[in-house]
Amino acid sequence: MKILTSIFNTKHNTAPFSQIKLEDYKPAFIENIAKAKAEIDAIITNSEAPTFENTIVALDFSGEQLDRLSSIFFNLNSAETCDEMQKIAQEVSPLLTEFSNDIALNEDLFKRVKAVYDQKDSLTLTTEQATLLDKKFKGFSRNGALLNEEDKLKLREIDTELAKIKLTYGENVLAETNNYQLHITNEEDLKGLPDGAKEMAASLAKSKELEGWVFTLDFPSYLPFVTYVENRELRKEIAIAAGKKSFQDNEFDNKENVKRIVELRHKRANLLGYKSHSDFVLEERMAQNPEKVLSFLNDLLEKAKPASQKEFAQLTAFAKELDGIEKLEKWDGAYYSEKLKQKLFNFDDEILKPYFKLENVLNGAFTIAEKLFGITFKEVFDIDKYHEDVQTFEVLDFEGNLVAIFYSDFFPRKGKRNGAWMTSYKSQAVKNGINERPHVSIVCNFTPPTETKPSLLTFNEVTTLFHEFGHALHGMLANTTYPSLSGTSVYWDFVELPSQVMENWCYEPEALALFAKHYETGEIIPQEYVEKIKESASFLEGMATLRQLSFGILDMTYHGKSQTIADVKAFEKQAMEGTSLYPDVAENCMSTSFSHIFQGGYSSGYYSYKWAEVLDADAFAYFQEKGIFNKEVATKFKDNVLSKGGTELPMELYKKFRGQEPKADALLKRAGLL
Repeated sequence: MKILTSIFNTKHNTAPFSQIKLEDYKPAFIENIAKAKAEIDAIITNSEAPTFENTIVALDFSGEQLDRLSSIFFNLNSAETCDEMQKIAQEVSPLLTEFSNDIALNEDLFKRVKAVYDQKDSLTLTTEQATLLDKKFKGFSRNGALLNEEDKLKLREIDTELAKIKLTYGENVLAETNNYQLHITNEEDLKGLPDGAKEMAASLAKSKELEGWVFTLDFPSYLPFVTYVENRELRKEIAIAAGKKSFQDNEFDNKENVKRIVELRHKRANLLGYKSHSDFVLEERMAQNPEKVLSFLNDLLEKAKPASQKEFAQLTAFAKELDGIEKLEKWDGAYYSEKLKQKLFNFDDEILKPYFKLENVLNGAFTIAEKLFGITFKEVFDIDKYHEDVQTFEVLDFEGNLVAIFYSDFFPRKGKRNGAWMTSYKSQAVKNGINERPHVSIVCNFTPPTETKPSLLTFNEVTTLFHEFGHALHGMLANTTYPSLSGTSVYWDFVELPSQVMENWCYEPEALALFAKHYETGEIIPQEYVEKIKESASFLEGMATLRQLSFGILDMTYHGKSQTIADVKAFEKQAMEGTSLYPDVAENCMSTSFSHIFQGGYSSGYYSYKWAEVLDADAFAYFQEKGIFNKEVATKFKDNVLSKGGTELPMELYKKFRGQEPKADALLKRAGLL
């Protein structure tokens, strides 16, 4: 336990993963919470009058050991979990919720914060200091400091219950993902499936001591199956299995959890004086309020719907012409889209994979970061890691100074949740005059190597890697004074700008030439393929836009006003009515596994992906104007966006970079919707 309750005696103060035992966690949480409480008490009992330094700054730097322990534990609970770890999560989450409520509802502490806040006009604060003061004050007022004692108690009860239910929700989704496998013994059933995907499935079967091939709901296994397998019945089987996660009236069912999360969030918002959970959340976003978000989503819907209906009609006609399919179903979408793409562009994602060996793509991302932002990545082998798949890198500037530690973890395994994400093990901040550098990680679930082939990525996986790497750059290049304003600690609808803007380099010949090389011959990707990637980038973009908008609208429908949800499936169906193209599947319900909004931080924020696309298209248009490796534009982006974290209002930062507010034209043009 000692290892988790003191400063780590490791290279660069990195997490000592191999020395941690599961039984260390809970006692370490208890001890670190006690230490953090003592730090808070020291602020409250300080006999000197409250000042910015002795109250606001002291508060921001308090609980550092607890923050590091939480980041290690909860990051591993996503990337390398087990039953015992999930049990510990259920035990420590209420302790952490209680502790954060102890702070948020502490009257004496709030009095000191308010005393500083009330004199802010007479203090000579920098922009960053003013932002921190505002954030600390709102952290109290938005979390119940102004409530009476009875309501404070109600808030504590709601927060404790919410923390536990959200954890259970996520565990149920993971269990349902792990519990399903499609075992195939007749090779004829796999007709159409590329060799790489087949080999991966054979290797999975072998690891489970089974004959034939095994497919799971993990994306690298699931997606090739529904995209390429000709057997429609089998596509239907696995697609329905994916769509009914935690919607099966079994022990992992999430219907009641969805209802309860929505109900508790609404009660919490009302208690704090807001009309709805969305009103509460959006007060701290660029979008500001639910009306603005709905107007944004509906405006895009108006532009995308005609295009999407036209595309759907084209896809339906194509499926009928090709295979006599009378009615296009959800399990047909990826399959016929891929076939139509091949026909229109004479182009197949499988042709590209040999050019996207994982190591080359990662090095390509590194080279692009070097050209743009002047940093280099050096793999090191003396930093502890939590799994053999993880790689560790020192990130250095051109003078050889440490910029960050970077971890990458790319392949699916049991105990790792689906999807891709960036996270941090240590925040950047300036402490005692020393600029403490961040430790950042990206976690993905890519196609693993097989006995005969290295990991070869689909183009979609390439853009995912660049996306998460963009988040990582936001974390690694952070250069702020205070930890709570550092890196990705920005408004939620601004956080996707660095990630989404990085995806743009995947479509540029000049950038692709750096890393898209055939894994056997070393040949650079042919120019005609690059043209096809660019041409097909907006293929069925109307349908893709409609799908994203449907998720955003569903999120806002759940959280935008008070409602009694009698039936989760019926509620979802009605919310998504205006964006549906495919016939409904009775056995399926998205809400029960929509982890982004029910477990992650995207409630009332799913629209952010589209919002950030407007920003990213506008930002990249600036790079294209001046040259995609233009130093001046890159430096402006680094200095005003990547390094600044949440030190200023996002729109102000964006305008400093771009010289103007973003316009949606670049996005609509890129998507072919203008």
